[in-house]
Amino acid sequence: MKSEQLQILYEKYPHLFNQLTASENGNIVAQFSEAVGQLIKLCGDDPERDGLLDTPFRVLKAFLEYTEGYHEDPSIHLEKAFDIHHKGLILIKDIEFYSLCEHHFSPFFGVAHIGYIPKEKITGLSKMGRLVEGYAKRFQVQERLTTQIAQAIEKVLEPEGTIVVVEAKHMCMCSRGIKKTNTVTITSSLLGIYENRPDLRAEFYSLIKNTRE
Repeated sequence: MKSEQLQILYEKYPHLFNQLTASENGNIVAQFSEAVGQLIKLCGDDPERDGLLDTPFRVLKAFLEYTEGYHEDPSIHLEKAFDIHHKGLILIKDIEFYSLCEHHFSPFFGVAHIGYIPKEKITGLSKMGRLVEGYAKRFQVQERLTTQIAQAIEKVLEPEGTIVVVEAKHMCMCSRGIKKTNTVTITSSLLGIYENRPDLRAEFYSLIKNTRE
């Protein structure tokens, strides 16, 4: 990998390299570049041809961006709270996200729907988007992603109840293997009063459905 490419990585992701020496960083990057080159060979192409010469750098840069969520605590975004009296449901739906399946490093993407009934604390609407993105930008499985979002809301905002539903398409299922291109996976996490209140769950699901139609 070229020195100028390494410099780009150091400047854009300084927190990723501050625990290693420059020599150690260079060795790791060199090993990664060699591994990507070998992968290209195994797939049947020539890593030395013009179109692939810079591919190891592009792959590394892309993966560092895909996994930025490891370097923050996403729940911190919820700590900016407001003391507003509201006892009904707050629903933020269709929060887009993109993540990587930890089993194949294959993309999965979709939307998250978040509902909570506050007790005392309400956070800004955009903070929920940042929360979802922080957990999505990791090597993930959809079930864990759903649970992490709900648990963060429960821990920081301490609401009466939290409900999170995630809908996603997984490229490891749509583009390889069984190749079922229209398959959507839905996961949910119910905390607090949502665990024992089917009427509240029905309200949430109805609002998701109605706002789509």
